[in-house]
Amino acid sequence: MKPIRAFQGLVMCLFLGCAGNQIKSTEKSPVETTTEVPATSLKRQIKDIDFKARLEDKNPKKRVIILPFIDAGADRPETVRLKSREAFMDSLNKSDELLALDSSQLKVDVSKYYSNGEYDLNRLAKDSQNAGVSALLEGKIIDLRVKKQADTIGLVRSLKTTFEAVVRMRLMNIRSGKEVFNTVKTVTIEDESTRVAERVSSDLFFAKNPELVTILIKDAFLDFTPQVEDVLNVITWEGRIAALKGEKIYLNVGRISGVQIGDILKVVEDGSEVYDPEIGYHIGKVSGNTKGTIEVVSYFGQDGAVGVIHSGAGFKENDRVELYH
Repeated sequence: MKPIRAFQGLVMCLFLGCAGNQIKSTEKSPVETTTEVPATSLKRQIKDIDFKARLEDKNPKKRVIILPFIDAGADRPETVRLKSREAFMDSLNKSDELLALDSSQLKVDVSKYYSNGEYDLNRLAKDSQNAGVSALLEGKIIDLRVKKQADTIGLVRSLKTTFEAVVRMRLMNIRSGKEVFNTVKTVTIEDESTRVAERVSSDLFFAKNPELVTILIKDAFLDFTPQVEDVLNVITWEGRIAALKGEKIYLNVGRISGVQIGDILKVVEDGSEVYDPEIGYHIGKVSGNTKGTIEVVSYFGQDGAVGVIHSGAGFKENDRVELYH
């Protein structure tokens, strides 16, 4: 009987290991024991973020050409314009709705459209119809001013210096050829710590403080960012067919522009201008006919996409592509 009982005891120990451990832990032993953390004190949490679903909810980004900024003050360093433009483009590119591009994307010499202190946006828009961009943006530095104000109320005389930056921004809808935004903004910054001599002119002061000039101009243009984003909401997104090779259709918009694999895009031929002989000029452009749709199947290059015919026929280079709703 003893062997049978010993075998039964061994089975019970294997089956009820935890219980056996608990029993052993109550006995005195020269071996060091450890305390286990109860399983009930551990909390496990899983958070899934479906990035694919988030991307699919976004529309492609509207492409905007940022022309070289203009400065009415010929004596200011060129770096003021360059740094202001760079900061403004970086600000726009943080948006999920638009893509700020350099004017080199137009494949034309934009300096030929510049005269009398501004760009001929209307003519440039007409010559950029095949660029696959939605708008042209011009920024101009109009003036910088410094004002001195003394407060003589009370026994303590305080001095306050006010800096003003006056800038202008224009936005042209390439498709309609109409100027959709033209605003002059004055940004004022007050500083009680800066002392400016009474006889020092604004130009001389800013010439000796180039860092301050850059900060003022950058801040003024950055204040336009939300307004530009709002205006672009009413402009239609578009791209272009860059080339056709066999069954593949190459588009000039891709991953960076927010185009997704599986997107269905509508192919539209260019519309025609409507001329009113009574008033003597063109009153606008009517939409072209829809040729069919393209399904995006892959990407190529820096910002291009490859599509195949989803419906329709007769597609050709420079045909416009739009969102299919």
